[in-house]
Amino acid sequence: MRSIKSLLVATGLSLAISQSGFSQTANPNEVVITGVRFAYPLVEKWIGEYKAANPQAQIRIETRTVTDPQKYDLLIEAYEQEKEVRETREYISVARYALLPIANAKSAFAKEYAEKGLNEKTYKQIFFHDIYAEKDKTLDTPYTIYTRLQKAGAPITFAKYFGYEQKDIKGKTIAGADEHLIKALLKDETGVTYTIPGLAFDLKTRKPTEGIALIPVDLDGNGRVSKEEKSLENLDQVLASVENEKIKNVPVEYIHLSIDKHNSNPEAKKFLLWVAENAQKDLQQFGYLKPDPKRLQDEKQKIERFAAVN
Repeated sequence: MRSIKSLLVATGLSLAISQSGFSQTANPNEVVITGVRFAYPLVEKWIGEYKAANPQAQIRIETRTVTDPQKYDLLIEAYEQEKEVRETREYISVARYALLPIANAKSAFAKEYAEKGLNEKTYKQIFFHDIYAEKDKTLDTPYTIYTRLQKAGAPITFAKYFGYEQKDIKGKTIAGADEHLIKALLKDETGVTYTIPGLAFDLKTRKPTEGIALIPVDLDGNGRVSKEEKSLENLDQVLASVENEKIKNVPVEYIHLSIDKHNSNPEAKKFLLWVAENAQKDLQQFGYLKPDPKRLQDEKQKIERFAAVN
């Protein structure tokens, strides 16, 4: 009798496991995306257009919190991962983003540096803990730096560009996403931080977000800020000025979409290839720069081979 019961229990467990496994693969059209939150509006636009052309697709973003969700198909990242991670994933470099210095529009700092602007020396003095950095003795305007608490793409990219690490950025650390830096800055009339164009500007009006002043920087590296470099009232004009690869004092990095090399979700691969083909037309609208065409093409070919084999 005991052996019969054991057999029934074992059979039931086997069936339950089988049903659980089936439920995870029963819908091959479902794709879960997660990653850097400031890219969500752009990715949502892509999802909407893709689903219009592919009604069977069920693609959704699962918001990243302190960690990534337990299960996802595609990952959006705003910095280059370590070599060990890169070797396990296939990548599409879909866009580039810039990081611009901003201040509370009511601050004395915003008023003064709207005229003076920032060169490399002043940049380092304001944003980084570095006792060896050359000092600008005229810097006496009060300010409060805000930066991210958690490891994240924007602060890693910002610090790396100037030769530092995220931990070297000074100021008040804010938990949460890049949007929370903006909220903190707007509440503090001494606030200064760095952010992407899509948060510094209103995407509809193309003008600076209310309450934010963009700080001009020495783009050509000649040690001073020209009248043209102070022209920061229009998002499209700013994007055009930082599109040039030879600019100085503006960190620029890639937004990547990636998939695990062992992920066999055909819809996820199909969406990745669609993004590689169709994403370019939306980038400027959302405040991004186009990726290098050759880099994008090379990565697209890798995804095509990956999709064909798996």
